[in-house]
Amino acid sequence: DIIRGKDLYRRDNRKDKTDKLQEQLKKYFEKIYKNMISDLKDDEKRKEEAEKRYNYPPDFFKLREDWWENNRYNVWRAITCGAGTYHYMKMEPGGSIKKSIREQCREISEIPTNFDYVPQHLR
Repeated sequence: DIIRGKDLYRRDNRKDKTDKLQEQLKKYFEKIYKNMISDLKDDEKRKEEAEKRYNYPPDFFKLREDWWENNRYNVWRAITCGAGTYHYMKMEPGGSIKKSIREQCREISEIPTNFDYVPQHLR
């Protein structure tokens, strides 16, 4: 929701933080947009199509939507399997250490999409 700019639940006391976050995301996606246009400089037709599709509005919401569609698997895998060498361990009574199931990442065949259109505060 944050990436796609669809988090509709805003509390007044968090408005400044969400506005800052949206501004930062706008900067990130502006950079992605500029890199994409630069990479397409040799293919004028695709460059024009990309400019037409993503340049307006300046918040890059369409680019954010497309980015999410293309990267949701990797994001979901990082959330469910951990990123990098992150390990979670729990101290058991008696001093033994139990490793978390998070370390045992299972192959993901489908990403649950049932949460895509549920407001974040209701999840």
